[in-house]
Amino acid sequence: MRYGVSGSFVCGVASLMLLFATWAAAQTPQAPQLSNVDLCNGKDRTSAEPQITGCTAIIKANADSAPVLAIAHNNRGNAYTRKGEYELAIQDYDEAITLNPNYAKPLNNRGVVYQKKGEYDRAVEDFDAAIKIDPNYAEAFANRAETYQKKNEYSRALNDFDEAVRLQPKLGLLRNERCWTRAIVGNLQEALVDCNEALRLEPNVAATFDSRGLTYLKLGQWGLAIADYDSALRLNPKLASARYGRGFAKVRKGDLAGGNADIAAAKTADQNVAEQFARYGLQ
Repeated sequence: MRYGVSGSFVCGVASLMLLFATWAAAQTPQAPQLSNVDLCNGKDRTSAEPQITGCTAIIKANADSAPVLAIAHNNRGNAYTRKGEYELAIQDYDEAITLNPNYAKPLNNRGVVYQKKGEYDRAVEDFDAAIKIDPNYAEAFANRAETYQKKNEYSRALNDFDEAVRLQPKLGLLRNERCWTRAIVGNLQEALVDCNEALRLEPNVAATFDSRGLTYLKLGQWGLAIADYDSALRLNPKLASARYGRGFAKVRKGDLAGGNADIAAAKTADQNVAEQFARYGLQ
């Protein structure tokens, strides 16, 4: 399980001929002038509320149009997911699926919510259904892979990351997550290839330095591991896995004081981090 990293893809298109819903930065100066369609598209990212408002207006105004309603419910579900109001999100995704059973995005998005709730088997069922509808749905493969990671089913996770990377080879996040998974299962040289490519595509991502640090730990290259963990912690000082990994490497190099200080700090930030590293074969 990754600490301090969340790669789940919550996806949707907004109403009518709608845009792909991303987590882009808010367009705050224009927000008061945006239409309900734009709001439901998620163009105002100041908070989840504008999207909820826009989608609700569209739902009320399009009672007889199932395709529009399905999209609006999906997008409002995305907004509720952002707020952490998971039960309301599930209700909207349920409605979107009922209105359009062949609409893969709400199935994927509901799976993300179930994953966040710790209901991993239900999440996998939704990702399975989304992939059955759209076999080229890279985000659903990636989300199912992340769920398998949380279930400690790393071989299944790796198979799904292979598919996701095949479909979206230029997405650094996917390369990083496959690097992490490959490191866990012991495919260390392949993991390095993935991490190096991820850093080439997206150079300043703490999670990727963290993943490559884990790979170097398992290779016994303590100095390289420490350098990568230093980079990860400069970018994200709260990343417990990087601090624990750096401590582990320092201890192995003979820096007991520095290593134990890092390990203690990591355990304070995340009480499960030592157990997780033990599962990776790093006791």
